[in-house]
Amino acid sequence: MAKWRNGKGTLTVQGRDEAIPVEIAASYGTRRRGLLGRDGVDGALLITPCNSVHTFRMRFTIDVAYLNRNLDVVAVKTMKPGRMGRISLRARHVLEAEAGAMAAWGVRPGVRVTVAATP
Repeated sequence: MAKWRNGKGTLTVQGRDEAIPVEIAASYGTRRRGLLGRDGVDGALLITPCNSVHTFRMRFTIDVAYLNRNLDVVAVKTMKPGRMGRISLRARHVLEAEAGAMAAWGVRPGVRVTVAATP
């Protein structure tokens, strides 16, 4: 897989035709900032590389999907603001979205997602 860069793109979930807008956070600064200070997110945020997140200073509850190198979902968690997530040793990337979005999109362990960056 190519080296990720900050930007926008589309997320596709295995078994689903509809593409979901995704922001890609690949630099230290954008990974560190994540969804902090936002009131919501349009689609999802892919943080890479990443294997753990926290929700301190977050304004809303989020769904977190841990992805391996092949973008297979290894775990999905819902996290309220002010929580520290566990490290997932199998994860290489983390996908964040508003609470309830992962279930609506069909994102669950064992499902593969694809991310296409917008040039």
